[in-house]
Amino acid sequence: MTLAATGEAIADAGARSRKSSFYAAMRMLPRPRREAMYEIYSFCRAVDDIADDGGPRDPRLAALDAWRADIAALCAGTRPRAGLDGLFRAIASFGLRQKDFLAVIDGMEMDVRADLVAPDLTTLDLYCDRVASAVGRLSVRVFGMPEAEGEALAHHLGRAFQLTNILRDLDEDAAIGRLYLPREALDAAGIPVTTPAEILESPALALACAPVVASAMEHFTTSQEIMARCPRASVKAPRIMAEVYRSILASLEARGFAPPRTRIRTSRTKVVLAALRYGIF
Repeated sequence: MTLAATGEAIADAGARSRKSSFYAAMRMLPRPRREAMYEIYSFCRAVDDIADDGGPRDPRLAALDAWRADIAALCAGTRPRAGLDGLFRAIASFGLRQKDFLAVIDGMEMDVRADLVAPDLTTLDLYCDRVASAVGRLSVRVFGMPEAEGEALAHHLGRAFQLTNILRDLDEDAAIGRLYLPREALDAAGIPVTTPAEILESPALALACAPVVASAMEHFTTSQEIMARCPRASVKAPRIMAEVYRSILASLEARGFAPPRTRIRTSRTKVVLAALRYGIF
């Protein structure tokens, strides 16, 4: 991807974001906050596409560097190129921080430089912080949350979301040579670290997934406690997404992890019901 292509990438990602459950959850925000969230999400989709492209690594690393240059320019107040005007407005309107955007890019770079297979817990936590909690740190500024509570919610809810994604996407990730279950969990379950496909065939896989499920649940519980202390209007959107993701985690736990694993999908009805619960009443 060239420097000139990043604006096109974010426009394409933005169009796809409007078909997602994320879009349905964010529609209840006031328009300036809603549009800022669409820009953040579109940025994330664009850099995630680079990480998951599957092509040669060097061009993808160059594409991520192009995004770093774009973010630096936008945060410095430089007039944006075509396609980045919306992101420029979001940064200016809500004081979005360059370091949080760069953390997201750094997380994507972890996937580009090497396909992660059974990272240790420290590496996995860093990865979750970059690809999920950093997105949360951008988002809570748009939501208008108090500073301390917003930082704490981003930490816990981001990790809850990402651990849920890891459990949901085991087979999809294995198909591209990745497995994010922590090495310590595999060791405790007696599963040798081989290839992702072989690991997922282990009869002890549920034992390795159990501590990840428990960790995600702990982060969800702490997130609920944080949101309960915050002004209701500032946590409507994260409450909707938390309810949807918590239901995904519960469905995964109920389904189990033995093959064949049916895909757990987000019900649009659940998103709408959560929006009605937290967005109106």
